[in-house]
Amino acid sequence: MSEKTLLKNLIEWIIAIAAAFLLFLFMRNYVFRIADVSGSSMEPTLSHGDHVILSQLGYWFNEPQTGDIIAFPFRDNPSEFFIKRIIAVPGDVVDFQNNRFVVNGRELNFGFANVDIISRGDKDLPIIILEDEYFVLGDNRNSSKDSRYSVVGSVHKDEMIGRVFIRFWPLNRFGAVDAES
Repeated sequence: MSEKTLLKNLIEWIIAIAAAFLLFLFMRNYVFRIADVSGSSMEPTLSHGDHVILSQLGYWFNEPQTGDIIAFPFRDNPSEFFIKRIIAVPGDVVDFQNNRFVVNGRELNFGFANVDIISRGDKDLPIIILEDEYFVLGDNRNSSKDSRYSVVGSVHKDEMIGRVFIRFWPLNRFGAVDAES
């Protein structure tokens, strides 16, 4: 092989590797992201140690919906995420009655909805969810720091990292994470 052919092959390899790396960075930063579930706040839907894939692309085209499980950063440590379920969208009214959360006058019907809740949090309820904000709760309502606490509060759409859509670890629980689980 001539020196010119070798140089041409080397340049092609460098371009291919650089393109693959740029595609990986684009996918990692704008399309998909991996997150680890820490704690029991989303049980039984997600458990401590589960690894999930977040879709970052979905909310470019659609608005977040009630039932979506989302990830958003801790305010004190943005490199770590909360993973919670949206229970109320802009314009909804959230209240706490008879040890249960109520949205627009209806009791929640997903997650650990049928369990009496020990703490209503420190937020004054009822509240109306503002534009581009979302009220989130853990499915395990008695073991979750979420929107009912001032330290978390409502989640602004711009804070959402993505919607959880696949659990890939552990393998025996591999599969889509249903928004209405």
